[in-house]
Amino acid sequence: MRLLIQGGRVIDPASGTDKVLDLLIEGTKIAKIGAALQETGAHVVQAGGKVVVPGLIDMHTHLREPGQESKETFATGTRAAAMGGITTVACMANTQPVTDTKAGIKLIHYLREKEGVVSVYPIAAVTKGMEGKEITEFGELKEVGAVALSDDGIPIMNADTLRRALEYARMFDLPIISHCEDVNLSADGAMNEGKVSTVLGLPGLPSASEEVMIARDLLLAEFTCGRVHIAHVSTAGGVELIRQAKARAVRVSTEATPHHFTLTEEAVIGYNTSAKMNPPLRTRKDVDAVKQGLADGTIDCIASDHAPHTGYEKEQEFNFAPFGIIGLETLVPLVMAQLVTPGVLSLPEAIRKMTVHPARILGIDKGTLSVGEDADVTLIDPELELTYSRDKVVSKSHNSPFFGWMMKGWPVATIVAGQIVMQDRKLLV
Repeated sequence: MRLLIQGGRVIDPASGTDKVLDLLIEGTKIAKIGAALQETGAHVVQAGGKVVVPGLIDMHTHLREPGQESKETFATGTRAAAMGGITTVACMANTQPVTDTKAGIKLIHYLREKEGVVSVYPIAAVTKGMEGKEITEFGELKEVGAVALSDDGIPIMNADTLRRALEYARMFDLPIISHCEDVNLSADGAMNEGKVSTVLGLPGLPSASEEVMIARDLLLAEFTCGRVHIAHVSTAGGVELIRQAKARAVRVSTEATPHHFTLTEEAVIGYNTSAKMNPPLRTRKDVDAVKQGLADGTIDCIASDHAPHTGYEKEQEFNFAPFGIIGLETLVPLVMAQLVTPGVLSLPEAIRKMTVHPARILGIDKGTLSVGEDADVTLIDPELELTYSRDKVVSKSHNSPFFGWMMKGWPVATIVAGQIVMQDRKLLV
């Protein structure tokens, strides 16, 4: 199939391109980029007024399969990604059973081929069963396609275990993705510890529980020369620790989520379980610090931390409801509303944090519109205003605090390996 995307503003941070151009796709690859391309027989997509960018990469998602198909599956999760303009996701290892073996990684590939509509890269567990004790076979896991290692929401409390993991992972140039939380400090916390938690009578998760572990992980990365990626940083102190570590040339990268640069702890008022996540929503000072970290380059990536849960799970009392919200479908409009429109990031800078940087961290050949590369492309309409509503959700779960929000700047086409999978806000697969 030959596909010609005409007249869009092409933004490719990898090559520094930002101008109105045409883009020709032949088969699964990008064939030409130029002005006023004329290609007889090509299927034409008119992109006037749209932004044409490399297919977006979300490096922190939970597809739940195998084992938790009531929450999400490869079929529903990858279609939610496509609706959100995301052409590549990296899925976490906290499946049932845990993705900690070659067989588990191969199952991820099988599910993607059988049910998926976007590219999926597996993240394998650091420790067997995510128990924080015995590290997995990193070399074998990378051999079959693992792009990173993480015990996700379960922090590796034993510092020596993390040290050995960083040393071992360095042999294979794999990043360790760390959920930074000292569980002795956070205990049974349900939301950010502070004024709001006191008023609501909810046990708190103090910012120190995140920052203590960020500091430890940075010191261990510096000591071992290993690569650590700090997931979903949420505190002002954490951002500053990472900023200082980067100044010392520590091999650290990090990500921020839309909910952590959009919402504060006040979203929990009324015991709203759709605003319950870990790390929790923090204060306005923390939100501003995350935005500053994105602006000055301390924070490398923007990721959704898409964490679907069933309705009956989230309808429990706040203390018992699980942490996490869905986020694949709202990633782009929240970035546009919270970062691009206010001038925190330029549009090319925001796209860089969802393409070039995650591709570099994961070591995958994605995130660019260069000729000869995979034809993964996202079209965004910066003027399109829509209200996010439950009845339009593609994900199997509906645990989002953003229902009813009017947002401007939505993806309007998603192309994966030369195939249009979403166009005009409608799935084609």
